[in-house]
Amino acid sequence: MLNDLMTFAEDLHETARSSFGEGSGSPYYNDSFTEVVSGYLIEDGALEGIEPCYFRKETDTGRGAMEVFGYFVGRGGSVLDVVAGEPNRKAEVLRKAEVQRVLRRARNFVERCRQGVHLELAETDRAHPMALAIHRAWPDLTRIRIFLVTDGRVTVDTWDEEEIAGLRCNFELWDIARLYRLAASGRQEEDTVIDLDPPLAYLPVQGDEDYSCLLTAVPGAVLAELYDQHGAKLLQRNVRAYLQARTKVNKGIGETVRNAPGRFLAYNNGVSATASAVVTESGIGGAQQISRLVNLQIVNGGQTTASLHHLWTRDPRSLDRVSVPAKITVVGAEALDELVSEISRCANSQNAIKEADFQANGAFHVALEKLSRSLWIPAREGSTVQSRWYYERVRGQYQVDLSQQDRGAKQRIFRTENPVAQRFGKTDLAKYEMTYLGRPHDVSLGGEKCFQIWTAEVLGATEDQIIPDRQYFHELIAKAILFGRTRKIIQSLKLGGYLGQTAAYVMSLVVDRYVDQIDLDEIWRTQDLPAWLRGAIPGLAGDIVRPLLVDAPGAANVTEWCKKEACWQLVRASS
Repeated sequence: MLNDLMTFAEDLHETARSSFGEGSGSPYYNDSFTEVVSGYLIEDGALEGIEPCYFRKETDTGRGAMEVFGYFVGRGGSVLDVVAGEPNRKAEVLRKAEVQRVLRRARNFVERCRQGVHLELAETDRAHPMALAIHRAWPDLTRIRIFLVTDGRVTVDTWDEEEIAGLRCNFELWDIARLYRLAASGRQEEDTVIDLDPPLAYLPVQGDEDYSCLLTAVPGAVLAELYDQHGAKLLQRNVRAYLQARTKVNKGIGETVRNAPGRFLAYNNGVSATASAVVTESGIGGAQQISRLVNLQIVNGGQTTASLHHLWTRDPRSLDRVSVPAKITVVGAEALDELVSEISRCANSQNAIKEADFQANGAFHVALEKLSRSLWIPAREGSTVQSRWYYERVRGQYQVDLSQQDRGAKQRIFRTENPVAQRFGKTDLAKYEMTYLGRPHDVSLGGEKCFQIWTAEVLGATEDQIIPDRQYFHELIAKAILFGRTRKIIQSLKLGGYLGQTAAYVMSLVVDRYVDQIDLDEIWRTQDLPAWLRGAIPGLAGDIVRPLLVDAPGAANVTEWCKKEACWQLVRASS
């Protein structure tokens, strides 16, 4: 097992090094490591997103030292996630004192952001925008989460909750063993176990041989607290992002809670959920009750859940009289993906869902996966060694396939034929396509949201779903190379933060200006960019794109500015 962990740790570092072109130890490598590891947490649902930004500041005593690897303000601005890191441990043990040191430094940074540490930093400091964003977000925060990510092994399982200026602060420890379990399981998420106290009364309904149903009513505050604790992970299989309070239905939910909370059960369609297992018990008078849910997923009713959470964070007592009808389908893992997709498709939805929203496991992705296992890239001149670009349709497939090879020569051959640097997933696919289509503002929304938009508006835009062929695969990989090389070049310029956004905008601008000169077939054949294109990127990045990105109108948040189409139109119109 230790050998597996050491190998996986090296895979993480190789991905960071090869994808972003930096050696270990530099701030830019730490950003790369953060992005690679956080990718697992985002797909798991533990993190909503990440803005990598390594920052470290020592003090004379060391007690007030600060060190963070990135941050994200999510849940409509109510939750601050901060990533603390300890890379380059290569499966070595991190003792409790070391974990405490890493978490304390991250906590110090959060506290100093509240106090205004951005005022002590030069505006050109790469950490200044991060510190300013956290300071501005503070009045609306209800919770802080600090994630320790490391390729070492921690000796503690949990860390006690604390408070920072009156806000709850939770700590999550993600070491190499936990990351490996997630990657090697072939699943998209870790098991989530929810203990209900008090238990929920329910009525059983006999289903087919591969599932059963439980009908219950969940107190609104309980549902809001579950979302507060588990966040995106609770909605991992829900096809829609929270639309906030701007839709008619979500506004109606708020009005019902305020004006007629006791009638919520009658007015609302409730939630449809799945679970891989439940634990039940007999209550008073023999009533059947649910005491534990394993892998609860709300597949329809995510809008209701998130809207109630929004109201609850502002007034916890507002949901005291609210009950939400719920249907919980208990289904084994072997039928989970198929059944959840059909439940999502057929359930009575409160906000319309396009048919394309259900294509994540459809024919397109299956066909692309098959192509990636069969098509070899051209061998370099003078060499007979060939390799493939490996499409990971479900996160963890690569590690599962690797583990199925005999250790030693066969695993080395697998790595040679399928280099970790040539592995890409569905959110990467969407990023390459949307950037090439001139939509860097959508790419800047984050991997999962970008994938949702691409699925609905590009993949689902034709009557017949696109089925990729050899030519499509060649062009897709050329776009991947274009994006990756562009990013490496920009990183070598050391312009500061916002590397991901800058890379997306530069690639879109390259395509916008030189599309008639870009030969995707040539990029596929050479697996590299032509010299003229490599020469054009630094000027576009340093002289045009980044100055326009960081000069957000009205001193607005740069990250939010990059998500707006107006930002792209300004960049596109630049001379």
